[in-house]
Amino acid sequence: MKGAAGLLARYAEDRVAAAALALFALLALAALAAPWLAPQNPYDLAQLDILDARLPPGSAAGATELVYRLGTDAQGRDMLSAMLYGLRISLAVGFAATAGGLALGLLVGLSSALAGGRVDALIMRAADLQLAFPAILLALILLAALGPGPGKIVAALVAAQWAYYARAVRGVALVEREKDYIAAVRLLGLSGPRILFRHLLPNCLPALIVVATLQVGAAIALEATLSFLGVGLPVTEPSLGLLIANGFQYLLSGKYWISVFPGLLLLGLILAINLVAERLRVLLNPRLQGV
Repeated sequence: MKGAAGLLARYAEDRVAAAALALFALLALAALAAPWLAPQNPYDLAQLDILDARLPPGSAAGATELVYRLGTDAQGRDMLSAMLYGLRISLAVGFAATAGGLALGLLVGLSSALAGGRVDALIMRAADLQLAFPAILLALILLAALGPGPGKIVAALVAAQWAYYARAVRGVALVEREKDYIAAVRLLGLSGPRILFRHLLPNCLPALIVVATLQVGAAIALEATLSFLGVGLPVTEPSLGLLIANGFQYLLSGKYWISVFPGLLLLGLILAINLVAERLRVLLNPRLQGV
């Protein structure tokens, strides 16, 4: 607890990073509380009225006392409500994809570093082959075969991102593998899995935390791009990317709020995550303490 409190106190010394962390925490709480905070359920057809479609911010509903503070979209949904629910789905997909990619990359990277030799070379060539393809291209190919859906887009993002984690953890594990404590536990006859998870893993965590935090933002951005292109999430479970796509055709007609407000929310979310990760990179790397 003392270590966590000390890290948080040092984190707060950077006002920009502290503000980014506060913004991210606020957005995460808003996403969790979306069913209670949202003025309406934007996906309950009984609460929607097509006559309220594309109303500007601050308009009042025709049949109820609801005020659309951020306007409505083409289906008459309250934009504030739709954004809260979309934020919820974007964060869920981003964290699920990061957790899956981290677990797979961690296992592959640690195993590669510990095995060494031809096994290490073979695994790293496979990682290099995956990294040679742009992540969005690989995800597009997989989703074209799998089809849209939350579970399928998470699987596509895991497949597109695992090599980043594998590379990062292997680099740290190679350094740790040559240290005396690893040689000592080898002489004691400990099994490979025990060496991996009890001795190598704890020393690789600082680097992994930074990479994982960055990849949360990358996963959210990638999912938003795929949903914008129409191959990500279905319209029944829209994320921020799909909300932006829904209003894109109305931009030139002056109905900016349908795309701009979800776009600003997505931008703020990814910027906050990246600033949090950058501060963590400095705090968890002794060489950067003076930066």
